Amino acid sequence: MAAVLDTQISLDALAQRPAATLPFTYSSYDFAKRIMDIVVGSLLLALMAPLMLVTALLVKLTSRGPVIFRQERAGLGEQPFTMFKFRTMRVGAEDDRTFLNHRNEKDGPVFKITNDPRLTSLGRLLRRSSIDELPQLFNVLAGHMSLVGPRPLWMPEAKKVTGPERIRLAVKPGLTCLWQISGRSDLTFAQWMSLDQYYVAHRCLLLDAMIMIQTLPVILSGQGAY
Repeated sequence: MAAVLDTQISLDALAQRPAATLPFTYSSYDFAKRIMDIVVGSLLLALMAPLMLVTALLVKLTSRGPVIFRQERAGLGEQPFTMFKFRTMRVGAEDDRTFLNHRNEKDGPVFKITNDPRLTSLGRLLRRSSIDELPQLFNVLAGHMSLVGPRPLWMPEAKKVTGPERIRLAVKPGLTCLWQISGRSDLTFAQWMSLDQYYVAHRCLLLDAMIMIQTLPVILSGQGAY
């Protein structure tokens, strides 16, 4: 399906390594991918600008709080960066998470509720359509993220990822990935991590292109988005 990385990575050997010692490589693939991120990311931002402006206005008019939600996520090597999204929840929603832990529907360290009571009415639509993720194009252009790569976890969740699953930290997080086109939140945490491990071991421009091409139909279907 795709070419193997130039430097072979033994997942078992990485089981106990801290993120700071994960093996990073920079190849012609990485250079070409960065160029693709800049070119395609800029085109997407230009195309999506009208939709983003309308969305920003609607978020501002329909609920109290900032238009953009900022959260610290784990990037390459578990280095924190600020990820941008259109705000989909009411102000103070982060503080209420502790009180909703008993309703968590996901395994592993992640938190997800199908009908999250913290979502605004507009926020549900933005989540379902993935429009809330569009501001991450700025993260891509800034180099914090790539168009394709493992989805960035919230820092407290990322620190709970152990064993071979930590290999996901050896590449930049992405706007879309194999998890995104394979069921998203309908998958178990173990399935999610397995897809990320597969991507890291087989990543190449062809695989990246295939993932990007399949992303739009999945977004339009709304599968696993909540």
